[in-house]
Amino acid sequence: MPKQQLKTPKTHSGQGLLWLFGAILAIQGFGSAITEAGWNTSFGVAGLLRAAHVPEWGTLLVGCAGTALLVTAARRHYAMSRGRRRP
Repeated sequence: MPKQQLKTPKTHSGQGLLWLFGAILAIQGFGSAITEAGWNTSFGVAGLLRAAHVPEWGTLLVGCAGTALLVTAARRHYAMSRGRRRP
């Protein structure tokens, strides 16, 4: 007797990782830049980048990379949801 497979919708774990890494990078990048500008202290990404002798605008690049990942995740989510609605 053949095994019956459960019919589950396809999951896209990569999509979830895009959201997760995008949020982490955006918060760490922009948060570090704001904290460093406002209180003249480094933490998280900013502290690591300062130790590696990266210019001050490096944290903003990390935040922009996070934003780019979030935009990519949103576009993929929108495209997948539109694809499911079509007959």
